[in-house]
Parts: sequence; structure tokens; C-alpha cells
Amino acid sequence: MSPANESPLSKAERTTQMREKARAIREEQLRREKRNTLLVGWGIVVAIAVIIAVVAFVVVGNVQNNAPIADQGPTPANANVHGGVTLLANTEVVKSESATVNAADVPAPAATKPATVTVPGSEAEAGKPVKVIAYVDFICPNCKRFETTYGESLTNLRNEGRISLEYRSLGLLDQSAATNYSSRAANAAACVVNSSPEKYAEFFNLLFERQPAEGSAGISDKDLKAMATEVGAAKIDFCVDSKQFRPWVKIATQQATATGITSTPTVFIDGKQWNGKTDLNVDIQTAINSLDRPLFKPADTQGRR
Repeated sequence: MSPANESPLSKAERTTQMREKARAIREEQLRREKRNTLLVGWGIVVAIAVIIAVVAFVVVGNVQNNAPIADQGPTPANANVHGGVTLLANTEVVKSESATVNAADVPAPAATKPATVTVPGSEAEAGKPVKVIAYVDFICPNCKRFETTYGESLTNLRNEGRISLEYRSLGLLDQSAATNYSSRAANAAACVVNSSPEKYAEFFNLLFERQPAEGSAGISDKDLKAMATEVGAAKIDFCVDSKQFRPWVKIATQQATATGITSTPTVFIDGKQWNGKTDLNVDIQTAINSLDRPLFKPADTQGRR
């Protein structure tokens, strides 16, 4: 029978048909709602799992970063027992024998800050370039401003053989961040000078170029290792992960505070502390021109690399 000849549905049949359609629509809607509920539920579970993983990662990282540091340890190759690395002309650094530093050897801090601060190893040496020593902290904004202002002129002076430039990297600002970034960055720099001394100056400059905000978590160990690779240094992964030179940084910081250094940058020129108010370049030139010091001419540095 053709559709045109079909008998029309009765009212009861139409009602039944509408109810079936409504039931089918409701069932589909319920299935969709159940499916969406499951998806939302699983999404919440996944989100919670991600949050837990992130929190665990941060907690584990903070525990590792804040783990107690030994009271004694090795100095990096090409560094001294005072926490310093001395730059000469171009990429050359002063070589030094490996040694051990011990917190037990650090004198107790003075009850009051002395009127004149004297730091070990800063004394002028006859017949040698003017000795400039700078105490810095890699997350210290004033240290970055110091480098921006004087970095180029200091580099030129050491390349001419007129000064030796020693940086002593401290962890004074560790307390301002949960990750001890100051000491971690100083340790990474120590790792670089230990294995790739010719890359130390470049890595040092990069740390200040990318200096994180004071009080922030700082640059991660992963990124510090990548930065060392970026400047062409040998891999420092194990050195960073094992905190190999953290005791050296810790003891250098204790030694500095024991002598009266409480802020960075603190700079010495042939043992005399720079007041931070005068032009550092002028003060260094005065030391170069002083009667009791030899004049260093570019010819004196011929053959340096």
C-alpha cells in the first residue's frame, strides 16, 4: 500500500509515537550528560594529578635546594680559597692548585662592623698589576648595575695588563629566595671555571645578562646547565647536581661576612675599599699612577692570550 493510501494514525497511536520519541530524546540526553559528567570527572582527576605532580616537583626541588651544605669541601680548579676567580687578559684566569676549605677555619664575625674592612689576598703586590677584587651576588640588582657601568672598562684594563680582576661570588641573598639561587648560580660558575676556565668570563656575563628578579626562584639548575653549554663550556651537569662547590661558596660567604662585608658589590683596589661614590675608573687609574707602583704599558702584555 502506498503512503498516500495508508490509514491515518489514531490519536492514541500518535500519542504513543510522540512518547517514544520523547523517551528516546531523554535517554540520549541522559547518555550525553553521563558522558560529560565522566569527562569532567576525569578532567578533574587529571588536573589534580598534574597539580600534585607540580607541587611534588617543587617540594622535592626545594628540599634538594635547601638541603644542608657540608662545612668543608674542595675549591674549584683555577679558583682560590677566598671564593675568588681572578681574570687576567682576554680569557686567561689565574691558575691555582686544588685545595680544601673548612668552615672551622673561618673566624667568628666581629661584634660590630670594623671602620676599615680588610679582606685576605687583596694586598698590593710590587711589580704586578693593580689588584681589583669585587664581591658580588648573582641575583643582586646593584651588582648588575655595577657590571653595566664598569664591566667594559674593567675588561679593557685587564686586557691591557693594567689590573687583575678577581670576582668573589657570594650567597648573601639566599634568604630572599626559596631556592638558594645566589649559591646555586655561584656553584654553576665554579663548575665552569673548574672545567672550562676560558669560558668563565662569558658565563659570568651571561648570568648577569639574564639576572632574575631579586626574591624570585631564580634560574633553574636545568637552565644553568644549558647556559654553560650555550657559552661552549664542558658539561657541568654532575657538578651542579651534586652541588660540588656549594661548600666553597658557603665558606666564602661566611669568610666575607666575618670580615665585615654585608652587601654587594663590595670592591677593593689594592686592599683599599672603594666607597661606591667616586668614579671607580678614576680610583683605579690613581692606583696605576701611584708613585709606589710600576706603570703598566700595553707593551707589558705582549704575548698574552
